[in-house]
Amino acid sequence: MAEHFSLADCDVIGFDLDHTLCRYNVGCTFSLIYDSFAQFLVEHKGYDRELMSVTPDCWDFCFKGLLLDLEDGNLLKLGEDGTVLRASHGTRILTVEEILETYGKKRKWKHFKTINGTFARSGKYHFYDNYFDLPGALLCARVVDLLDQNRNVKKYEFWKDVIASIEYNYKASAFKDYFICLLQVLIQNTFFSEEDSGIYFPSVKKDPGKYLLRCSESVKDWLRKLKNAGKVLLLITSSHSDYCRLLCEHILGEDFEEIFDMIITNALKPGFFTQTPQQRPFRTLVNDEEREPLPSLEQPGWYSQGNWNHLNELLKKITGKSEPKVVYFGDSMRSDIFPAHSYNNCETVLVLEELEVEASQQVTTDRKDSEPLEKKGKYEGKRQKMWPVLSEQWGSYFVDGVTGLEGEGETQVYTWCTNNINTYSTIAIPSLQAIADLPLDHKFPRFCPDKPRFTGYYPRPPAALVPRPSEPITQE
Repeated sequence: MAEHFSLADCDVIGFDLDHTLCRYNVGCTFSLIYDSFAQFLVEHKGYDRELMSVTPDCWDFCFKGLLLDLEDGNLLKLGEDGTVLRASHGTRILTVEEILETYGKKRKWKHFKTINGTFARSGKYHFYDNYFDLPGALLCARVVDLLDQNRNVKKYEFWKDVIASIEYNYKASAFKDYFICLLQVLIQNTFFSEEDSGIYFPSVKKDPGKYLLRCSESVKDWLRKLKNAGKVLLLITSSHSDYCRLLCEHILGEDFEEIFDMIITNALKPGFFTQTPQQRPFRTLVNDEEREPLPSLEQPGWYSQGNWNHLNELLKKITGKSEPKVVYFGDSMRSDIFPAHSYNNCETVLVLEELEVEASQQVTTDRKDSEPLEKKGKYEGKRQKMWPVLSEQWGSYFVDGVTGLEGEGETQVYTWCTNNINTYSTIAIPSLQAIADLPLDHKFPRFCPDKPRFTGYYPRPPAALVPRPSEPITQE
């Protein structure tokens, strides 16, 4: 494997949309998502109205990479070998003694072998992997708190209600229902109720500038530069076509379709990367409505659903190469990075906002390829707490200190998330902005098994991954 990665060597460049190409005002979006879920549970499932009251301090609980154990109501932060580094029951952070009592001296989580290396879904746990999902961690923790207050719970059975709230707010028809309701108000003078369309889509449609961050001119220019260099540009998103159009028109402009050779919506990742053409055929779209399944993919355009096999056959025809080199940018390890890497041998670029606030102030001097920061890509993130990406309750996304292992004192260990990044990502960046001003032939040091863990992060590694001489990090 080559030590460096360059966009110049790629024939095809694909992008996820939400939290990759389209960045959100995280604070406002978190509040909106939480409120939409909580209101459904209170008004449709009879949960305590206290669930809808959230104080600013509550948001510190949100932390990407947590696992919710649905059997005992605990949320877990794991080490790379399944060690429970930190845990909470509901929103109450467990002490070291409570963790040892629950998970034993070795602090191992019983379902780790099921999810590690597969990211398999299960009715026994849920992995919080992206910012659309993350407010649900706080919601579920508070549900556990309320259930514990009201009765002696031996088994938690609220997950089916949470799934119902997600389906209600994110269902495909919700976006269209919003416009139907508005038309009824205007034409028939009827009363408009958000119950007909959920809360999330009407709110974003009404005020997209409150929730969406426009792409900078440098990012737009970078996309055009890729296009002009002969790269095939793909947009592959699990969002539906109407919502995709709303986002792209706001962040890129009304001519956004000219940038991409192919736009694939309702891709239902990770299934897009893993399922067969028979399981997940491409479908055409007419006025944002899905039509008949296609037996194959014959030309570029805008499609719905689909599968990697048929897309790859078309890419071979477009590029004239039997094995076109593809890189895919995404923010979700489970839905983007892992399946694209593991099933389709794509290069992968993880867009990791945590890197923007945990990055080291200095580039390590022991890297032969180090260069002055002013020569690296524009990096505009402020070195301060970015609410709610960082959490005081859960600590660093990349490493953590753990006590009680084999009778030792505190040991610094890598998190499971860090191990996944090193295993399945080619490089990791905080945003597209971070590389937009670089030449296309810039050579990025890639993650490699025989390189230090901080190799592969651009433009700076997380400070916690750069060991101090007196604080070595243990690889278990």
